[in-house]
This record gives sequence, C-alpha cells and structure tokens, in this order.
Amino acid sequence: KMSKSKGNTIDPLDLIDGIELDALVSKSTAALLIPQVKQKVEKRIRRDYPDGIPAVGADALRFTFAALATHGRTINFDMKRCEGYKNFCNKLWNAARFIGMNLEGAGPRAQGPAGIRAPAADPSVAERWIVGRLVETCRAFHQQIDEYRFDLAAQAAYSFVWDEFCDWFVELAKPALQGGSEAEQASMRHTLLHVLEAVLRLLHPIIPFITEEIWQSFRPHFGVSEAYLGQAPLPYRATDPAPAADAAAASDIAWLQQALIGLRRIRGEMNLAPSREVPLLLQGGDDSDRARSQRFADAFRVLAKVAELNWLAAGEEAPPAAVALVGELKLLIPLAGLIDVEAELKRLDKEIGKVEQDLARAQGKLSNPKFVDGAPAAVVAQEQQRVAEFGAKAAELRAQRDRLAQG
Repeated sequence: KMSKSKGNTIDPLDLIDGIELDALVSKSTAALLIPQVKQKVEKRIRRDYPDGIPAVGADALRFTFAALATHGRTINFDMKRCEGYKNFCNKLWNAARFIGMNLEGAGPRAQGPAGIRAPAADPSVAERWIVGRLVETCRAFHQQIDEYRFDLAAQAAYSFVWDEFCDWFVELAKPALQGGSEAEQASMRHTLLHVLEAVLRLLHPIIPFITEEIWQSFRPHFGVSEAYLGQAPLPYRATDPAPAADAAAASDIAWLQQALIGLRRIRGEMNLAPSREVPLLLQGGDDSDRARSQRFADAFRVLAKVAELNWLAAGEEAPPAAVALVGELKLLIPLAGLIDVEAELKRLDKEIGKVEQDLARAQGKLSNPKFVDGAPAAVVAQEQQRVAEFGAKAAELRAQRDRLAQG
C-alpha cells in the first residue's frame, strides 16, 4: 500500500517525465524524519530503481490507469504496465507513419457514418475483415464505457489496435500496396485511412496527446471539418449505420493467420534468415484450401518469403520437410538445400543441454524441503512454473531434433 510516511509513493510527473536515481532518492526521503526509516527507504529505492524511472509519457500513464480501473478497491500498480502502454503508443505511431508513407492515390474522401471516411467500395478479403472487426470493437468499447468498465474498454481498444490492426492488417496491406493493381492499391489505402481515422477517434479519450498529433498530420487526408480531434464524434456507436460483419472474410483470414504462424514457426525452428526465400508444398486439404492458397498467394510470397507454391498430387510422396498443419492441410517446407543438417543438429544438442541444465537446477530447488517450506509461496510457484516451461521447451527441442535427424 502506498503511503507518504513509508516513502513508497510515486509522483505521476516522475513517471511522465522520468527522473534520475539520485533525484528520486532525495525526493522520496526529504520528508522522512526518522533516520532508520530514511535509510530503509533509500535502500529500497536504489534496489527497485537502479537507473531511476524512465519517462513513459502522459498517454502511457493514462492508458495504464484506464486499464487498471476495475471495480475492485485495490490497484496493484506495476511500472511494467506503463512501459507496455508506452510501447503501444509507439506501435500506433509507427503504423500511422507506415500509412503516411503509402498515401499516394488514396483518392477523394467520401462521407461515411458519424463523419468517418466511408469504407472502400470494392474491398479485398482482408479489408472486409478489418472493417468488420473495427465495428465490433467500437461497439464493444461504447458498451463498456456506458457500463463504466473503463478497464474493459481500454483492453478492447488495445487488443484490436495491437493484435489485429498493427500486427496483421498493416502486414496484409503490404502485398496489395507493393504489387497490386492500381484499383487494389487505392482500395487498400482508402481502408487504411478509414481504420486509422476511426482508431484515433476511439482512443482519443484515453490517449489524447499522441492521437491529436497523428490526427493533425492526417487532417488533409481525412478531409474533416473539425479543427481538433476532441471535436470529432466517436466512431460506430450502436445507432450509427455500419458495414455488416463478414463471416466468410473472418474465416478466410483465420485460415491465413494459422498458415502464416505455422510457416513462421518452421522458419524460426530452422533458424532461417528472415530474408531467405523458401519453396512451399501443399498436401491434402480440400477445394476451399486450394481456393484460399491461390487467393493468398501474394501474402505467402511477401509475408512468409515463399518463392514458389506447389500442390503435391494425390498419393505423391512428400520429400523430407518441416510440416505445419491447418486443419487437414499440410504445409511443407523441404529441408534440402536450406540448412546444414549436421550443424543444425549440433546447435540443437547444445540448446537442449542448456535447457536441461536450467530444468535440473529448478527441479533441485523444488526437491529441497528447506526451500519449499521456507520460501514465500509466490517464489515456490514461480519455480514450479519455470520447471513446467523448461520441461516443455526441452520436449519441443527434442522433437524438433528427432524430426531433423529422421529427415
């Protein structure tokens, strides 16, 4: 529990602007009159903040407290949450920067619901998916605000912007922007602007400074009449007209995400350079899988660095390959020519040995009754979690080694 008399309070301005260690110690102990308490507080501060407090900015602090605003009376404040929301603000800034670099040919603005730029007239599967998710997120956000669940509203906005808009849609936009037709490029730019504008409006009550800064730089492209973002209405309230959710697009994108995640896992396991192009073989699946593989060929090429994509004939034996599964469909990356098998086996043996040493140390602690009985419950639980994590990692590495040795 924070208390001035205990010297464990944190000035919000120190979180916003940052503060060096010596200044933090001086500030935290200035009002403490009992020498023993003063020494104890100084020792704790130097232990907990060896480099002082880094600046996170006002927006990150606001987002942190919005996310912590549960119905409970106790808030467990964690500096790492501030750092996480600072990273979120940086991610939003970088997404806006990417969009700004690809605005040529965005086309004239069309009036949409609540003054937002209207969705594209002939959108791709990815565009239909992200607009549908945008509408769902906005309406969930408004519902949580109406119920005073600011924590859930903040989480809904965070998850959409980070996990879906930045991590997936911005990436899915690259194939269209780099190699699509003029119409496809214009449509994608239009949708990027549409979603960005709505996101800025949605987030403005929580992080007003960075959203206003981005808004001002994009105002000519948004074509809005409002001089400031705070004057603009929030997007897609329950009574606003909006595009209907597209279940088919959502299903297609879920398939693509699963495929790309599987291919990236293989590349990571094989320690392939991000720029290294690989062949991809497909086996099994059904007509829907074939149609989707053709529809998303450019996404595989750009996002998974697939040099060529081919289907194996029914009954055709697959070469030695690393495999990812999407339902009944097998995605195979042939091993021939991609890695030095002997060198990779040695690397895996070394990594397995290191993980097994870590596992043995953690198991040794838990087998010691003095540690289990004397350590705080949280420390024992943490060590148990480490055992589980090291065990799972060792099993995964051994399975990977077996596949490679049998290839």
